[in-house]
Amino acid sequence: MKYNRKLILEDGQEYYGYGFGARGSRVCELVFNTSMTGYQEILSDPSYTGQAVVMTYPLIGNYGMAAGDYETDRPTMGGLILREYNDEPSNFRSRATLSQVMERFGIPGIFGIDTRKLTRSIRDFGSRKVLLTDAATTRKEGLEILAQNQVSRDTVALVSPETPRYFPAGEPRFTVAAIDCGMKQNIVRCLNERGCSVIALPFHTSQGEVEALHPDGIFLSNGPGNPEDVPQVTELVRRLRGKYPIFGICLGHQLISLAYGARIYKLKFGHRGGNHPVKNLKTGKIEITSQNHSYAVDGDSLSKTPLTLTHLNLLDGTVEGIECREDRVFSVQYHPESAPGPQDSQGLFDQFVQMMEEHCHAKANRY
Repeated sequence: MKYNRKLILEDGQEYYGYGFGARGSRVCELVFNTSMTGYQEILSDPSYTGQAVVMTYPLIGNYGMAAGDYETDRPTMGGLILREYNDEPSNFRSRATLSQVMERFGIPGIFGIDTRKLTRSIRDFGSRKVLLTDAATTRKEGLEILAQNQVSRDTVALVSPETPRYFPAGEPRFTVAAIDCGMKQNIVRCLNERGCSVIALPFHTSQGEVEALHPDGIFLSNGPGNPEDVPQVTELVRRLRGKYPIFGICLGHQLISLAYGARIYKLKFGHRGGNHPVKNLKTGKIEITSQNHSYAVDGDSLSKTPLTLTHLNLLDGTVEGIECREDRVFSVQYHPESAPGPQDSQGLFDQFVQMMEEHCHAKANRY
C-alpha cells in the first residue's frame, strides 16, 4: 500500500500515512487523547471542534459506531490521527464504520503513522498547528498553507444551537436552563435521570430570555476554544449569579471563574483522557476523572475572588473545581458525566439537584 496522506506540522515535521474518512486538506490544532476506549464519544464531542486528535491507544475502529453513543448529532472534529485503523468492526450494536461516519461529516483521518513519536512531540513542544493533506503536498507548500491559515476562534458559535431545544425528564422535578456552548448529550441524560428537564439555549441568550423561562437552576456546558472568546456568556453569569444555583463543567467552569474575576491561561498541551487523579479537598477523596480541555484557571488569581478551591489535579496542580457557597455556584474542570470513563464524580449532579431543592425551598419561604 502506498502512502497517500500526510501531516505537516508548523515546525516542519512530516508524517506519512494512509487516508480514511473524508478527503481534502484541513488546518487544525494538534492535540492527543490518552483514552483506551470511547473513540465514538471523542469523535462526536463538540469540544474537539477544529482540533486534530492523536489517539495514543494503537487500535481504533474495532467496535464500529453505535447509533446511541453519539455526544452530538453533528460531529465537528477537525481530524483523527491513528496508529492502526480497523475497518471491519465486530459489534452487534455497530451501524457503520468509523470511516463511513467521518466521511459523512467531512472529517479527514490518517493512520499508519508513529503516534508515540507524535505524542511525545506534542508533550515536549506543546500543541501546534498541523496540516492534514495529500501525500503529494510538499513541505514548502504545507508550511505556506499553515502560515496563511489560523485555527478558528468562533468555535462555540459553530456548535451552539441556533434556537432553544427542550429535553424533558420522564418524571420532571426541576427545570434547568443550560447555556449550550457545545453540550455533550450525556450531560443531558444525567440531568434527565435526576428529574431535571433541560432547556438548551444558544450561547448568546440574554438575561431576560433566561429569566423568562423561570428555571430552577442554570447549567453552563462544556465547549470548544478559548473561554475569553465568548464574553457574552461571562457577562450572563455575572448577571445571574446569586439568583439561581449555577453548575458548570469544563468550559462552563472557566466561564464561571472569569465571571468572578479569576484569570485563565492556556496549557502547554492540555488534558485529554480518562486517567487524571483529582483530589476533592472537601472530602479528601481521590477521583479518577475524564478530561478534555486546553485552558485552565489560574489558581493564584482565586485569592482575589469570592471563589474557593474545591478540587486539585494531582498530576500538575491545576485547578479542577471551585465554588461560591453564598451564591450557590460551583463548577469542575473535568467531566463527571463522561462515558466511557470512571463514574467517580456522578455525585456532582446530585449536588446540583440538592442546591435547586434548597433554592426552591428558600424561595417558597419568602412568600
